[in-house]
Amino acid sequence: MNHSDLRSKAPSLAAGMAASDHSPDIQLSQTRHRAMVVASWHIAPGSTVLELGCGQGDMTAVLAEAVGPEGRVVAVDVAAPSYGAPVTLGESAARLAAGPLGPRIDFRFGTDVLDPSVDFPANTFDHVVLAHCSWYFASLAQLRDTLARVRPWARRLCFTEWDLTPATGDQLAHLLAVLVQGQCEAAGSRGQGNVRTPFSREGLLRLLPGAGWTADGSRPVDTEGLQDGDWEIAACLSLAGTQERLAVLPEPVRQLVLSQADVLRTIAKPQGNRALAAYSVTAR
Repeated sequence: MNHSDLRSKAPSLAAGMAASDHSPDIQLSQTRHRAMVVASWHIAPGSTVLELGCGQGDMTAVLAEAVGPEGRVVAVDVAAPSYGAPVTLGESAARLAAGPLGPRIDFRFGTDVLDPSVDFPANTFDHVVLAHCSWYFASLAQLRDTLARVRPWARRLCFTEWDLTPATGDQLAHLLAVLVQGQCEAAGSRGQGNVRTPFSREGLLRLLPGAGWTADGSRPVDTEGLQDGDWEIAACLSLAGTQERLAVLPEPVRQLVLSQADVLRTIAKPQGNRALAAYSVTAR
């Protein structure tokens, strides 16, 4: 399936998501972005895919469309089905399971692939996918161990994440919001947000060989129209106003965070902040 074919399916895929009941325009833009990424990976019909960090299934739906009726997507997440708002992971999965893509998808929530009880035979999957989920990891070591764990199970890695290097000045607010959240996490103030261990594209490329993967391609990914910049700015400012999160920080870090939050309030727009670009890496 080529880029235009998959992207043309985005409206129907988005409409099949439970979150579209609440924010149809947002769901459509998020689905279009993922359709563009998956099309660039050239996942053939009939493929088997292991998706790590599937969340509410935004990427899962696109992958299921790409693999076709003869393919299979095993969608894994460490979170419980009750996690997420305004739609939980379980609610979103139930909607997808009841639709035409349902027979192609096997959702497995509350599943950590680092648990020895989770195992698959060698080369069970044609592709293992991590899409906008790697910053959720508690550390780069945990990400490396996860990538090493799944290495025998899949022939190819398809990875996409936000790019920490801003291309334009209007992406600086998103960047600052990400870095502040990362600083808080690194200094011991743990939360449940989207940003826990932000790292660069170069950081990923340095990490892959130690996990047994050899990168064979890397490309920038456009994110125009995505709302993640606004979401992370709001999350950062909320964190900076939460005494419980700030209280555990060393005093110099706390003052640094508060000062950066002051800067963020000045440079960020009320809404419509431009998101950072993303990047895609494939490896074998």
